Amino acid sequence: MPESKSDTVYKRVLLKLSGEALMGNAEFGIDPEVIDRVGGEILEMTQASIQVALVIGGGNIFRGVSLSAKGMDRATADHMGMLATVINALAIQDGLERNGLQARVMSALTINQVAEDYIRRRAIRHLEKGRVIILAAGTGSPFFTTDSAASLRGIEIGADIVLKATKVDGVYSADPMLDKHATLYSELSYDEVLMKKLNVMDATAIALCRDYKMPVRVFNMNKPGSLMRIMRGESEGTIVR
Repeated sequence: MPESKSDTVYKRVLLKLSGEALMGNAEFGIDPEVIDRVGGEILEMTQASIQVALVIGGGNIFRGVSLSAKGMDRATADHMGMLATVINALAIQDGLERNGLQARVMSALTINQVAEDYIRRRAIRHLEKGRVIILAAGTGSPFFTTDSAASLRGIEIGADIVLKATKVDGVYSADPMLDKHATLYSELSYDEVLMKKLNVMDATAIALCRDYKMPVRVFNMNKPGSLMRIMRGESEGTIVR
């Protein structure tokens, strides 16, 4: 049975998905099973009357920072990365629609044949009508990450929280894959994240959330049911506020 609205603590959320999360166990590209699973979890959220916006990365297809480090013009590399996020956004839109949801891709770059332009008021209207919006092409400007785009869009649309989906259980004191003594934090302040240089989001994204008091929760997207546990206010991953 779908969750009732009274069972949840959030009305509108922004979910940040990395491009790498869409690869599943592959080394490149998009795993259809991951798309279907994400679609099913977002369906649960909408059935609980939660408005959902997504910001998607493009690292499974192209990483502008990596190519820039090898000599490519950074602005060109970043624009290529933005186009990769549009490909991912279209894949997610298809997966959501196959789960019976209405979804709209909104791009910070003008690509009218495949996506709507991102317009803040239109995005909010889509959410109010029960549609999931997928916000592609980052901020539309080079030198900004999709983490910064997630913070910016979350603030713009009036989200209650920004959810950062990862492959680990939250924010650790060190890389848990390399250091078995790494400690999982349950809660951090924005300033602690910045001072300790923890790998949550980039500094611009965290500073923006701090300035506008936007909470960020980092959690493991691969744990079944994690999104709905967060929606019910249960402790999951790491909260930054």
